[in-house]
Amino acid sequence: MSCPMETPGTAELLLDYCARKLNPESTAILERHFEICPSCRSFAEGQRAVWKALDSYAEWDAPPVSADFDGRLYERIEKLDRDVPWWDVLVRPFRVLTAHRGIAAGAAACLLIAAGVLIEQRPLPQVEPVKPTVAVVDVQPEQVEQALNEMDMLSEFSHKARTDANSKL
Repeated sequence: MSCPMETPGTAELLLDYCARKLNPESTAILERHFEICPSCRSFAEGQRAVWKALDSYAEWDAPPVSADFDGRLYERIEKLDRDVPWWDVLVRPFRVLTAHRGIAAGAAACLLIAAGVLIEQRPLPQVEPVKPTVAVVDVQPEQVEQALNEMDMLSEFSHKARTDANSKL
């Protein structure tokens, strides 16, 4: 027999065995296979444990509910709603956001890291270096003399403007 765990489509055979749905011939063949195959044997033992646990819960009886249970429950709910401050009613929908602080902090950290990576990867604009240029200007001596005369005239004007401003004070 080929291993039901390794053969596609035959894994249901193991589930049927554990649910006791197989005929006696198939059950006997599978039990002989369990003797040589540890993976199928461990799967069957796990399934038996699950079925045993489910069977024990089927025998469990819930305690009876009292006749006035619903009335007391609704009364407690109304009392809780009356005792809650108005601001708590407004904040209640947003508590989900603050309940998992780790998730919010992790999301903020991921956002900062992503922003840092994006900024780091953005190419900087290439600025071409300015090449120094030397310009030789042909200046005549008369132009230099005229520029010096104009600078003297401006100096005298600014000096006179300062003295006039001080005299008015």
